[in-house]
Amino acid sequence: MNIPTVTEPTLEEIQAARKQLSPQILRTPTVRLDTDSAPSEIYLKLENLQPIGSFKIRGAGNAIAAADKESLRSGVWTASAGNMAQGVAWHARARDIPCTVVVPEQAAETKLEAITRLGAHILKVPFADWWNILVTHEFPLCKGLFIHPFSNTAVMAGNGAIGLEILEDIPDVDTIYVPYGGGGLACGIAAAVRQLRPHTKIFACEPETAAPLTAAWAASKPVDIIHTPSFVDGAGGRSVPREMWPIASRLLDGSLAVPLHDAAAAIRLLLARTHVLAEGAAALSVAAALAGVNGAGKRSVCVVSGGNIDLAKLLRILNEELL
Repeated sequence: MNIPTVTEPTLEEIQAARKQLSPQILRTPTVRLDTDSAPSEIYLKLENLQPIGSFKIRGAGNAIAAADKESLRSGVWTASAGNMAQGVAWHARARDIPCTVVVPEQAAETKLEAITRLGAHILKVPFADWWNILVTHEFPLCKGLFIHPFSNTAVMAGNGAIGLEILEDIPDVDTIYVPYGGGGLACGIAAAVRQLRPHTKIFACEPETAAPLTAAWAASKPVDIIHTPSFVDGAGGRSVPREMWPIASRLLDGSLAVPLHDAAAAIRLLLARTHVLAEGAAALSVAAALAGVNGAGKRSVCVVSGGNIDLAKLLRILNEELL
């Protein structure tokens, strides 16, 4: 198994990615969360407002833009539970190139329907096989350019533009909370913020039922954990890929395992107070900020990473039926 080396993007690469993507995506707003009992001023970076309902449109677009024409001749493919698949498919359709996505069998139906609308071909595989693609970067049934959903410098650079926008909107931010699946979002944002405001704390947020980064932090190395599926389908995994651990452990201040009932409560609060629809992974950052863990400081920003949630799941959450 020959896993490509990946490095964090430079500030120049992040700035170039922002310029490259600006005609195609939304410069999302950062808004104040209206709540009565927050431990700090909490702001929401609303990536759920992107054209595909997720921040993934940034990294996917930058990775495709960075590729040479020859590597795109046979199309592109990715392994994704849904949002990265939509990002890759959205940009592939715009360039009129074929796109295939490999999804785990339990992928949310809402996300699968969106992938189909965008014209991509879907391959469903067992979760273990899907996870193996993320580890090995290989799958014999797919051809074309593989765009890894997080272990890719160009992907992280595209995501890093979010960090630039946060600092423009809230220059004195003390803490940034970021949902953590594979690390492409958190590490991309941290790569930008560390170079411009190094004292800002940046925490990864995982569901407690699947928190490999939190376990790695405790062990000072990646370890395998038991992954329990939940309504938080866009974050968490079985382990921290070995090529991402050095980047995450160097750039981030820690990882927080968020209880599912806190994530569900955050989804309800966001809808009630701000009319913002957040999927399970996106609510993790808000739940962590509301808990005030690790000394949030005066001003906190929560990255609301996406809003693609199955309506059936949403109804159960709104009815306070924990999944």
